[in-house]
Amino acid sequence: MLLEFRIANYRAFRDEAALSLVASSDKTLEETNTFETPSNAGKRAVRTVAIYGQNAGGKTTLLRALDLMSKIIQESVRLKPGAKWNVQPFMLDDESRNKPTLFEATILLNGVRHQYGFEIDKERVHAEWLLVYEHARPQTWFDRRYNEETGETEYTYSSFLPGSKKVWEEATRSNTLFLSTATQLNSEALSPLFNWFSDELHVFLDGGHIAPNFSNSWAEGPERRDEIRDLLRAADISISDIVVERKKAKLNEMKIDLATGDASLKRDQEGEIFVTQFRHNAGTAEALFDYNDESQGTQKLYALAGPIIDIIERGRVLVIDEIDRSLHPLLVRRMIEIFQDPVVNTTGAQLIFTTHDTSLLDPTLLRRDQIWFSERDQVQAAHLVPLTDFAPRKGEAFEKGYLSGRYGGVPILANRLIPADANA
Repeated sequence: MLLEFRIANYRAFRDEAALSLVASSDKTLEETNTFETPSNAGKRAVRTVAIYGQNAGGKTTLLRALDLMSKIIQESVRLKPGAKWNVQPFMLDDESRNKPTLFEATILLNGVRHQYGFEIDKERVHAEWLLVYEHARPQTWFDRRYNEETGETEYTYSSFLPGSKKVWEEATRSNTLFLSTATQLNSEALSPLFNWFSDELHVFLDGGHIAPNFSNSWAEGPERRDEIRDLLRAADISISDIVVERKKAKLNEMKIDLATGDASLKRDQEGEIFVTQFRHNAGTAEALFDYNDESQGTQKLYALAGPIIDIIERGRVLVIDEIDRSLHPLLVRRMIEIFQDPVVNTTGAQLIFTTHDTSLLDPTLLRRDQIWFSERDQVQAAHLVPLTDFAPRKGEAFEKGYLSGRYGGVPILANRLIPADANA
């Protein structure tokens, strides 16, 4: 369960920005849209969060930052000595350009709040820390700081972190994370935190594009296939059955180096591909259609069906950029309602998404603390602001207020798209 995500000096975000999933004291839709956390803080958390904003306002950048944090944690120990990270600071400011980037996430693990973060630039980790809240006062399990004057990295630990801390410290290079190194060296205490980023967090960027492989693997078996089919039929998509086969094929494999951003292509690799078809019925007639013959909306919903069911069953976090791309507004609304149904979502699964669909700004669907806005200021720095900062009245028309510019996050359009003298 994710409670908060903070970044600073990353791409469009110069100043610190924090996305909080901790519920406010508002009682509106409390039983459906929030759930009680098992943490000692006694707070409730929201099940879904919607992020709005103009194009190039920072929405995707925020999700990209969460994805990058997860990838750095997973890939850190595989980075070669001296290799550089592909971390981009805010470039429109001389001071920011030479400062490290901050990533921090606060999550619940087995009912205990963990606050983990690090500061990193292309060449090294400047700071790294983990605070654990088993009681009201935090336990600092470890804290790592790079001393600019001495050129040395200084570590401090508490007795709450068991294990061979000095061994892990000596094995941690300047450009790798202590968390990742300790986990690789079998730290039982830190492994759950590492595993949360690798297993529990799922980020889909580029308009929520996702390959259908996960849903295909489920659709091979009858039980899971029926679940996916029923979800599609509930969305009023006239698919009566799904047929999935595996076939051998020559594949081209693209790999991205997280450190440098370079891509490499391996051609003609032996492998298997899924061949997926959908059965449609019209009266007594029926026909099989290939996956690529279906609409983009059907393809996207099918690809998301397996992950959504799995994420809700396991209480994971689903993050989707531009959730409304290729999907009808009512389908997006239904997806949100699935996460906010306490009968269906009993595990604490969460959904975070960006969107331009203003019809979702509905106080009967989303609470005020579930709506966020991202926009750039005059120096092109992005800022993240919750709707609660604008103190909207209960029953206020959120959509009307947003489109009128009251909450920010909307483009300021010129009166003329073509200069008057363009044809002179």
